[in-house]
Amino acid sequence: MRDYIALTKPRITWLILMSTGVGFFFGLKRSWNGFADVVLLANTLIGTGLIASGTAALNQWYEREADRLMRRTCLRPLPSGKMTAGQAMWFGIALSIAGFAELAVTVNLLSATLGALTLATYLFIYTPLKQRSHLSTVIGAVPGAMPPLIGYAATNGFLTWESWILFLILFVWQFPHFLAIAWMYRDDYARAGIQMLPVVEPDGSSTARQIVLYASTLIPVSLFPVLFGMSGIVYLAGALVLGAWFLYTGIRVAFDRTRSRARQVLLASVVYLPMIYGLMVFDRPSF
Repeated sequence: MRDYIALTKPRITWLILMSTGVGFFFGLKRSWNGFADVVLLANTLIGTGLIASGTAALNQWYEREADRLMRRTCLRPLPSGKMTAGQAMWFGIALSIAGFAELAVTVNLLSATLGALTLATYLFIYTPLKQRSHLSTVIGAVPGAMPPLIGYAATNGFLTWESWILFLILFVWQFPHFLAIAWMYRDDYARAGIQMLPVVEPDGSSTARQIVLYASTLIPVSLFPVLFGMSGIVYLAGALVLGAWFLYTGIRVAFDRTRSRARQVLLASVVYLPMIYGLMVFDRPSF
């Protein structure tokens, strides 16, 4: 059972569900409707979680040979031989179908379609592209930013500019996060033939510049909820402080391109996202 759970990448799935929940909250255009909304939220999170887990399992099935070559992934269930490729593949397919059905039947077709689109772009475009170009990171950020859209569609029934603001914040946030990971594990990626930017340009200067660029971009992008009336002055102050701190860690890695500095960027990114979401929800104007 532990091996099956490991295939679902639970540490990543909780971030996905958090983003989905924020989208759900902002898509709700009326007062909280008690038990009915709790059930709808639960079904949205269950369906999204199943699709995310199925995608993670199928991704590990697809990349099992590359995972075998990397120290950080060689002990996963497939490369370590704890599970067969067929078991992982059918497990991933079953979870994905169950997630789509859950969203389509208990939520709405739009959220289910967005979930299926997330899976398709991640598995059939982003994952194969990782072996060919470092631009795969840009492609992968698209399905990575879809969870708020799924949550928003669950309650609102369609997508508006608010949902796309949530999408954009998550889209930009991913670049410093994943570039820091790529720098920390660049030797692993190189052994597996995965064309991350630090593998293509080993001195790290381009990686550091992009971390600073995207962390800088995230500051004005994170202020869009204030400009469009989604959050207020408390969120504004918090977003500026968090954005400045995130950018500071990026600037430090630009001057000192070491693994420890990259890890600080990674840790800052993991703290930044739930904090910015929490402030956004806390400071949302009344219905």
